[in-house]
Amino acid sequence: MGRGQGIGLAEVARAAGVSTATVSNVLNRPEIVSPQTTARVLDAIRELDFVPNRAAATLRRGVNPLIALFVPEVANPFYSEIVGAVADEAAAHDFTIGLCVTHDDPEREVAFANSLAEQRAAAAIVVPITADAPRLSQLRRIGARLVLLDRMASSADGCSVGIDDVLGGRLAVRHLLDSGATEVTLVNGRHSIQQCADRHSGAVQALAERRFGAEALTEIVVDSMSVDAGRRVGLEIAGSAVPRAIFCANDQLAVGVIAGLRDGGVDVPGQAIVVGYGDQSLALDGPVPLTSVAQPTHHMGVEAVRCVFAEIHEGERHVHRAVQLSPELVVRDSAPATAEHRPPRGGLPEPTRQERE
Repeated sequence: MGRGQGIGLAEVARAAGVSTATVSNVLNRPEIVSPQTTARVLDAIRELDFVPNRAAATLRRGVNPLIALFVPEVANPFYSEIVGAVADEAAAHDFTIGLCVTHDDPEREVAFANSLAEQRAAAAIVVPITADAPRLSQLRRIGARLVLLDRMASSADGCSVGIDDVLGGRLAVRHLLDSGATEVTLVNGRHSIQQCADRHSGAVQALAERRFGAEALTEIVVDSMSVDAGRRVGLEIAGSAVPRAIFCANDQLAVGVIAGLRDGGVDVPGQAIVVGYGDQSLALDGPVPLTSVAQPTHHMGVEAVRCVFAEIHEGERHVHRAVQLSPELVVRDSAPATAEHRPPRGGLPEPTRQERE
């Protein structure tokens, strides 16, 4: 038997000269154990190479080590990265995920929720396109724990983890204005999608900061935020008065817009500059590397799982959290920095993390 195998709480307690209850408290409720005792227990754990069985601990609390994850799709790199981050963080705690690709279909969500309710899943992490109250109410049937991801919510609705998309919109449009633009065209999705509404608000704020009026922003709203939709918009723009500065609400639209502009004979960045949103892998795949607002997607997934475990371990003492992460601008050839606004050597500052309770 290898070192650490077959070692349990009793062996650790004996080595540390404490009770098994004290060892359990050090592992699960360290705030009630004195620092000196905690140090002795941790020394014994290291000496014996003891590995706590987190799954067993959660089962003792009456929790099934299963987290339901609802995403609209997985073809979009944004969602696939979230799935990977959630799965990895859950696995680190001996939990698994049950994945439902919803295609934003309420009936599909309900069917999956009913299945997971029977399995008594520990929690649901939901990445919604729309987050209306009836749909969230249905999803709560899985259990008491619900975490919204990529969407901020009131504490009454549970924990939430999201991006400051208003700030992201401001960063994008500030950069376009710094490049000499006096008008901006925003290619956006429907405002019923909160992220699209927030990015529009950020664009308006950036223009107002420079004392530009509402007429300085032209918005083109598309039903599908895809590369094909962006290409159609780019071709339409190329056939008319071409705007100098274009901000697209995601990278798929931006890549499509650039393709449509180039097909229509418009040079990017010579005649038009374009900023996307998301900084996904396709931002580097096209003929013109895309300037984009980067989202800490992996960090979002990790934070969502941490919210789940905080609620599991804190029980009735748990206070729902709203964790908002900050995006940052990544400058590339589609909208290069001008000399006077080029970022300092060493790159842009790291995004900050704001947490509201």
